[in-house]
Amino acid sequence: MNRRLGLAVVAVVLLLSTAGCLSYVTGGGEVSDERLDREPAQPYSWDTDRDAQLTLHTTDEVQAIYRVDADQRLRLYQSTGLGTEGPLDISAVRFQYANGTVISGTELRDTPDGEVEQTPDEVYVTAPADGQLAFSADATPRRLSLPVYVEGSYEVILPEDYRIDFFLFGNTAPRGAASEIVDNQVHVRWAEVTGPMVVVQYYLDRDLYVFGGAVVLLSLIGVGGLYYYRRQIDRLHDVRVQMGLDTEEDDDKK
Repeated sequence: MNRRLGLAVVAVVLLLSTAGCLSYVTGGGEVSDERLDREPAQPYSWDTDRDAQLTLHTTDEVQAIYRVDADQRLRLYQSTGLGTEGPLDISAVRFQYANGTVISGTELRDTPDGEVEQTPDEVYVTAPADGQLAFSADATPRRLSLPVYVEGSYEVILPEDYRIDFFLFGNTAPRGAASEIVDNQVHVRWAEVTGPMVVVQYYLDRDLYVFGGAVVLLSLIGVGGLYYYRRQIDRLHDVRVQMGLDTEEDDDKK
């Protein structure tokens, strides 16, 4: 019985090891043409003057634009938990040359100097020339967290009606960010970011009213509970007096 169990464990370990090695040999799966050339949810804002601009039109997807140099290779990855990393699930890849010409993700991959290569741990994208690289990726609602793929000036644009000011619900990292509201969207800016992560935690503006209402309600419940508790104590004292149980105590107080 023990021998069979041992053989089964060895077989499972070998199977997992073989699968892992195979994934590395095959490159962990290619980024499909459909994903590379997918239309972005909103047009990319190529006119940014930042080295990196991260725009959230919705809470579950980020549009990233990075200023890159010719032959610059970006390693796009994300944390998958327990200290491990996995490839960033990119789509709608576009590249804009310095002269304004925009090419799709498959066209970038097919250029002599361009590259889009996925491994089990990351996606490598190599810029074919000086310009801007744009792509879309999934985002965690109300918390944007991305590694710093490109160092320099950063800007994060939040969806409409979302804010970062209230310290319990809002936060930014690294420190030193400046923010302003433009057309009901918060713009968070850093003059220089060198890593390792850019994090913006944000909340819906009306959440504060819900939070305030909950605090008031809990306060009223607490006050009501204390009042009820005090009334019960007074009533119990009156009953004890009527039964003559607290007579001696009252006499001592006199």
